[in-house]
Amino acid sequence: MTRKDDTRIIEIMHPICCGLDVHKENIAACIIYQDEHGHEKQDIQVFGTFTDDLMRLRTWLIDHECPVVAMESTGIYWRPVHNVLEETVQVVLVNARDIKNVPGRKTDISDCIWLAGLLRHGLIRGSFIPPKHVREWRDLTRLRKKYVHTVGDYRKRTHKLFESANIKIDSVVSDLFGTTGRNLMNLLASGASLTKEDIRLCVRGKLKDKEEELYRSIQGFFSDHHRFILKRLLMTIDMLEGEIAALNARISDMMNDQKDLLNRMGEAPGIGSVSSCDILAEIGPDMSAFPTAEALISWAGLCPGNNESAGKRKSGKSPVRKHHLKTILIEVAWAAVKKKGSYFKDKYYRLKARRGAKKAIVAIAHRILLGIYHVIKHGVRFRDLGVDYLTQRNKAITLVRLRKQAQSLGFILVEEVA
Repeated sequence: MTRKDDTRIIEIMHPICCGLDVHKENIAACIIYQDEHGHEKQDIQVFGTFTDDLMRLRTWLIDHECPVVAMESTGIYWRPVHNVLEETVQVVLVNARDIKNVPGRKTDISDCIWLAGLLRHGLIRGSFIPPKHVREWRDLTRLRKKYVHTVGDYRKRTHKLFESANIKIDSVVSDLFGTTGRNLMNLLASGASLTKEDIRLCVRGKLKDKEEELYRSIQGFFSDHHRFILKRLLMTIDMLEGEIAALNARISDMMNDQKDLLNRMGEAPGIGSVSSCDILAEIGPDMSAFPTAEALISWAGLCPGNNESAGKRKSGKSPVRKHHLKTILIEVAWAAVKKKGSYFKDKYYRLKARRGAKKAIVAIAHRILLGIYHVIKHGVRFRDLGVDYLTQRNKAITLVRLRKQAQSLGFILVEEVA
């Protein structure tokens, strides 16, 4: 469809639509629709964010027969709105950096009008919002990961406490929080005077040969002040580990119907029971939101983008923004490249020699996610290509090249095993 001067008119994708600029305490909303004469009209309202306010927003949308809503939000302020609207209208969540308004004209009202206009003409790319049960998985796995990191922080504090008190247990015991180390810490926290007999009762395994060294390691300046802090640290660690165990049980129960898929994902090098649940909670078991593996990999931030201007290609390096799935896959990749006989280990060291360790590990994470996509979408099993795959493939490529060179020179290449 063109005007007389042949300028193009942007097609209207949604005749009735709404834009929401969501904040913590208010929501600016604009519905664009056509009246009975075909003229474009706008209805602008401002709503609160309490549940009854959101119910009024939903009723307002229903009264206008609005089928689709686009919303821009900071942080998680979009979630209460989505909870109320997801079963009534199609909700499109957009990233603020993708829909910047005209500089110098930014207000909440102008933003919601701008958002509605972009949605009306199909110029908005929505963010991936998984189904409710997958979002619940995410809440649990992300909380578990936060607790695990917090336990690590408290363990580091314990190491620092002992160093400040001249206690050198960790110089003798490889794992301060193993059986022997924990027994010794419990004794220190109890306030009892430690004898060599007490040390002997605490020690397990090969450390029985180091009883004298362990006794020397606890002869420091461990005061009541240090003892008070140690008790608090150990109590907090025990509490957090109990919470992690409860989360593990809850996650296992909620993802029980995905056991077969989780087991197949766990066949990939570097992926264990925890990381398989973490990955599935981020992307879900339904790949319909990602038509291709490349779409999923791009969403995870594990591939470069396009950056071309005036016919010149510039750096399109992978985005540096923090992404939960990317973090998980990088950890998985580091575990995968340490497995003997793995294709990923061989590929990593080949890439590392040319591109460096950081780029190489991102490339490995890219390949792991590619495999996971096919495991989930096509129901196949993960197959490690093996450490000799690249060597054999390169051998075949070299033979083809040599045959062509020989033919171009008028010779026939005779293959003979040395």
